Amino acid sequence: MWAPAGETRLGDDALPSVLIAAWWALMAQEVSCRSPASPATARRRPAPAASAPPPPSRPHLHGLRQACSPVGSPGRRAFWTLALCVSLGLLLSWSSNRVLHWLAFPTHTCVHMEWARQLDFPTVTICNNNPARLPRLTKSDLYFLADFSLFLPPRRFEGTSLELLDRLGHQLDDMLLACKYRGEPCGAHNFSTVFTRYGKCYMFNADEEGKSLRTTMKGGTGNGLEIMLDIQQDEYLPVWGETEETAFEAGVRVQIHSQAEPPFVHELGFGVAPGFQTFVATQEQRLTYLPPPWGECVSGAPDSGFFQVYSVTACRIDCETRYIVENCNCRMVYMPGDSPYCTPEQYKDCAEPALAALSVAEGNSCVCRNPCNMTRYNKELSMVRIPSKTSARYLEKKFNRSEKYITDNILVLDVFFEALNYETIEQKKAYEIAGLLGDIGGQMGLFVGASILTILELFDYVYEVSLSQTPDLVGNQSRKPEQEIRAGNQNRKRVGNQSRKPEQETRAGNQSRKPE
Repeated sequence: MWAPAGETRLGDDALPSVLIAAWWALMAQEVSCRSPASPATARRRPAPAASAPPPPSRPHLHGLRQACSPVGSPGRRAFWTLALCVSLGLLLSWSSNRVLHWLAFPTHTCVHMEWARQLDFPTVTICNNNPARLPRLTKSDLYFLADFSLFLPPRRFEGTSLELLDRLGHQLDDMLLACKYRGEPCGAHNFSTVFTRYGKCYMFNADEEGKSLRTTMKGGTGNGLEIMLDIQQDEYLPVWGETEETAFEAGVRVQIHSQAEPPFVHELGFGVAPGFQTFVATQEQRLTYLPPPWGECVSGAPDSGFFQVYSVTACRIDCETRYIVENCNCRMVYMPGDSPYCTPEQYKDCAEPALAALSVAEGNSCVCRNPCNMTRYNKELSMVRIPSKTSARYLEKKFNRSEKYITDNILVLDVFFEALNYETIEQKKAYEIAGLLGDIGGQMGLFVGASILTILELFDYVYEVSLSQTPDLVGNQSRKPEQEIRAGNQNRKRVGNQSRKPEQETRAGNQSRKPE
């Protein structure tokens, strides 16, 4: 039984036949590669069916016309075929190179100098190199600060380590002798207290709630912060022995940083010595990095919630805090959080050894990447000696101190912008998708003279050829059962004729014998 024409399906060999026919028609392009048919062959060919679709439109791809043209010698067609293959190979090679370059996510850095009418003055953090003053120490303090526990009976310490450092640290009211900002007087009330590894430190122009940041509208000396400090070297702790934490220097440690970044004075600060006036010319830099996969920057606040803005120093402090809390069940005075402060005994027995071990393995334990947006300050330092011979006597009378004391303890720090400009350093994508498409399109036009529309024409051409070949295959399969039935009917007619032929011969013989 054969299925009706409306339910006819393509056989297993229909799809390959369509693809082969479409590919052959695509390679033919403008002129058929076969030789034209002879008149006799054309006469023997059956006429096309009335419902046959019109031939599909042909795309225009350079090289195929010459390679498949029947006009010309075989050598000419071979030359154009070779040229077409070489061009396609070069196109694929260059295109794959561009794709691999794009997948490498290359970047480049742009540096610009921008001018501003005013700039926010940075935060200036100042720490005395001596964390505790000797005259303020009690016997209980000495027991915990010095390693007297080896030969003295234990004594209970009253208070926390934060209270200890707050009480023993140098007070800004005692150190600050003079202060000016942009020529206007300032004082200790313009500074805020912060604790670092140096103990009690002070920040000028910190980001505090209810206070606006100080700005400057000019560059150069006299347009920034100028302070005179007494480091109180006579109150420094004596050096009883040489350890990793023994400080041999006298002076202050200073860090210039943005308001969004916590101080990290012990690593990022610079020293200012007594007996000198130090000029610090700074320039603001605004850096922008790209996130993965182009870069490795981090945006957003740290997961711990200790800091509102991510920075490298915030990440370092966060990592140190988590490590000390996990190992010692306490935190050091400069660490954020709500864990209890370490006692002096915990400092000595657990916190400081753990922090030293973390510093050795910090490359593997604390991985802190750059933030996507950060502000830093370049610095240029210069110094002059103070006091001069002419000003020594004046300062002796003003502060009621000897010239030797002034030379050993007094310093002047002048921080200002070098110019009212800032530098932007921005990491940008060096190769984006638009550049990739432009390069591939240029290579297509150079090697094969094609474009996106040409590619669409090729796909459309294959689609049209497939449609034109499919009805013929379906019609051939649907007509095949009809032809078999007709052939069967003809065979039955022949058999019937042959069976009736002896009967006719018998009748004819009988008729011929009747006259006798």
